[in-house]
Parts: sequence; structure tokens; C-alpha cells
Amino acid sequence: MTFQEGGSFNSGRVGTRSGAGRGLAIGGGGIGAALVALVIVLLTHGQADPTQLLQGAGGQETEGTVGQCSAEQANTDRTCRLSATIDSLDTVWGPTMQQEGAEVPAVWSFKDSTDTGCGQASAASGPFYCPDDKSIYLDTSFFDDLTTQLGAEGGPLAEEYVVAHEYGHHIQQVTGVMARANRGGTGASSDSVRVELQADCLAGVWAGKAASTVDPDTGVTYLKPITHQQLETALDAAAAVGDDHIQAQSGAGVNPDSFTHGTSAQRQRWFTKGYQGKSIASCDTFSASSL
Repeated sequence: MTFQEGGSFNSGRVGTRSGAGRGLAIGGGGIGAALVALVIVLLTHGQADPTQLLQGAGGQETEGTVGQCSAEQANTDRTCRLSATIDSLDTVWGPTMQQEGAEVPAVWSFKDSTDTGCGQASAASGPFYCPDDKSIYLDTSFFDDLTTQLGAEGGPLAEEYVVAHEYGHHIQQVTGVMARANRGGTGASSDSVRVELQADCLAGVWAGKAASTVDPDTGVTYLKPITHQQLETALDAAAAVGDDHIQAQSGAGVNPDSFTHGTSAQRQRWFTKGYQGKSIASCDTFSASSL
């Protein structure tokens, strides 16, 4: 994925935090939740209580913002890429926000750990959306974990898929999906899985629209047309965070009854549905008889 030359992205839209204690956020939604169990297994060989591993004493936290970034910076710098992606997501989902009378989510790029409306979060929590404070949280070092621990190919569009997925949870929050779904259950056909697959689909909607959506501040489209090779990296990232792949990586065996996010194939399928359909209507995982 390449941001279009001439692009310039909002200063201050993405907040930064550093210096807090370790912790585990609960009650949110997102890719990170599926990874916590794997991280615990990898770090402790299954011998530790996850709450003891991921909680800890807090420290003094400092805040800042990501400054203005050019398209050239967004194409080479991970933090600027996050800022540019959020800018494009704000515009793509602007009509939905206006229709629902809602505001865009807050976005926090944190280092090591941070306080959230859903509890303490650490880098081990992975990226997630907290519905309680309508905020997206991520430590960008997760993108390295995506390749080193989960075997994804990585790359810019793979990273943007993760960000767009978390933004998709905000769309679900403002449209009432989060409130209607029973997100406490597990299983291959559970609401938890349907919520996550829908967020994958909404990420696909963004990817399908971003290359034709014009930034109102600069008059140029956000992205150059996405190539087949770039699209494959996003699909590869979706596969890497499938329940079956993560469980196989942990060595514990694949158990569909414990699924919360969907299989690799399902995550790829629903991202593709959104990418091709380019609308929320193409992402109705709750009416689908087969996921």
C-alpha cells in the first residue's frame, strides 16, 4: 500500500503515551484479544496465571501527539503510517459517523503499557478497541510480533489491515452491533466470532475505498491503487490471526468450541467480501448461515 504523493495527514489526531505499568485490558474487542493466550503460552509454557503475568504496578505516564506527516513519511515511517491510515479511515467512515451522530474514535499509540477505559493494557495485549471509552489502543511493536511470532509476511497493508479492523469495532459500537451481540460466548458460530469477522469485513471496505477516496484537505486520493501483491500481504496477516492458526502455534491443538475470532480462511473470506463489496451491507455476518 502506498499513500499518494501530495498527501498530508492531521497533526494531533493520534495520541502517544509512554511510561505506565504493565497490565491486561479486558472488555474490549480486536485482534489483540486472540493473541493474549498465545503470548502467555509462549512466555510461560502454560505455567503462569495470565492476570499475574500481565498486571503490574503503574508508573507515571506521559502523553503527546503524532505531528503532521507527509505521504512520503507515511510510506516509510510506521508512526506516520498509523496517523495517515487513521486520517483515511476518518474520511471513509465519515458518512456513517454523521448518520449515527457519532464522533470518530480516539486513537492511542502507546509504548509498553497504558491505562484504558477497559483496564490496564500492555504490549502483550495486542491492538484492541475499548468500547467503554471509544478508543483504539496499540503498541506498534505488535507489527513485529505479527511476523516473528505468528509468521505473517508483514508490510504496510498488513499493518493497515490491523488498524482498520480495530476501527471497524468502533463502527460496530456506534451502529449498535456491540450492544446487541453476546460477546461473552465462544465457539465457531458464536456472536464473538461474528463480531470479529464483521470487523475484518469492515477493514476490507476501507481497503476497497481508500484508493478512490479523496482527502478533502489535499484534494488527492489517500492511496495509490492497491496491487495484487499488497492485497496478498493483508490476507496473509488475516490468516496469521485466525483462531485455528494461533491455537496450532501454541501447541495446544485446535478447539473450535473455544474460537472467538474465526479461522484463518474465514478471516480472509470476510476481508475479501468487504474489499469487493465496499459497503456495510456486504458485512452482515449475523445473517450469514455459513461463515
